[in-house]
Amino acid sequence: MNIDDVVFDEKGLVPAIVQDARSKSVLTLAYMNKESLQMTIDQKETVFYSRSRQELWHKGATSGNTQAVESLHYDCDQDAILVQVIPSGPACHKGDYSCFSDSLIDSGISPKQERYAILDQLTQVLAERKTTLPEGSYTSQLFQEGVDRIAKKIGEEAGEVIIAAKNDDKEELSMESADLLFHLLLLLTDRGVSLDQVLSVLESRHQ
Repeated sequence: MNIDDVVFDEKGLVPAIVQDARSKSVLTLAYMNKESLQMTIDQKETVFYSRSRQELWHKGATSGNTQAVESLHYDCDQDAILVQVIPSGPACHKGDYSCFSDSLIDSGISPKQERYAILDQLTQVLAERKTTLPEGSYTSQLFQEGVDRIAKKIGEEAGEVIIAAKNDDKEELSMESADLLFHLLLLLTDRGVSLDQVLSVLESRHQ
């Protein structure tokens, strides 16, 4: 990205769409001026321009809910920026994972209608749990215990899959495979690797 190619509006601002690099959920819409965009590039954390306060705003400087920048792209007209981040806390000032928590229209597509929708849903939930660490959550506990504990769970679940396969128990194999897949997604989320990255590897190998 060349910052001189970005088209700022008459107020010197450009809209910045912030997306979780892991779950692909849109977290917030903010604005940047040239200075805050350059700071974002230099610091690898989001820095915005507050239109209400008319000052630079380093996301998380006070709350600790910073956003580590993974990538920056501008659109075809070069007048909007997509910022992919790994958030260290809620994006919304209300304490929500995303500022876009309310809906005007809900398609109501279920996992049965969209074959792999459950993977997207799980990825989004895990990213939210990793970010907010709600009390009493099993996934929050694993995230807090760290990668060694998560990796151990994957080893345990893989063993259960092998046993179910050798027992030729299709129902048990389905259940244990679901457990293994869940914990693998959890590990990917913990390590900041998106499911899209894994799928792109499969696609490149297939080609």
